[in-house]
Amino acid sequence: MANEAWLNGKLDGFMLLTMPAAHALTQAITDLERFAPHLSDEQLSNRPNNSPSIAFHLRHIAGSIDRLLTYSRGKKLSKSQLARLKTENAPVSESAGELTQQAVSEIHNALNALKNIAPENLFEERFVGREKLPTNVFGLLFHIAEHTARHTGQIVTLAALQN
Repeated sequence: MANEAWLNGKLDGFMLLTMPAAHALTQAITDLERFAPHLSDEQLSNRPNNSPSIAFHLRHIAGSIDRLLTYSRGKKLSKSQLARLKTENAPVSESAGELTQQAVSEIHNALNALKNIAPENLFEERFVGREKLPTNVFGLLFHIAEHTARHTGQIVTLAALQN
């Protein structure tokens, strides 16, 4: 079995300060591509003990990264982003492969943001949501990584429960 991402050393192009987040996102890609693409529609939809479904978690990873990256750029969410948020818990209409690819694509967007952020911009103030809760670019980018890792772990656990 291969090492976890954080044990494979420095990732090219990332600042040391953002390396832990890049490692977490890289590990999420590895785990999602290993555990999610082959699942059936039933497995995507199952909600053991009334937990959120794997389909929800995959949609939520993709949607939350998109939203948090928008906030990291100092922008407000669009109507389409708000509409997408409302569909995260919808019945399954995409394949496991499609949902996995959407999540992985957004993770790559997050990795690009981590790679391309100028050090002097990391601690610029940003605001989240309608309540304009204060944070900064670094907080948003780090939250993307830890939030993605949390939902990826739930996907891995739910997939294991169904095998």
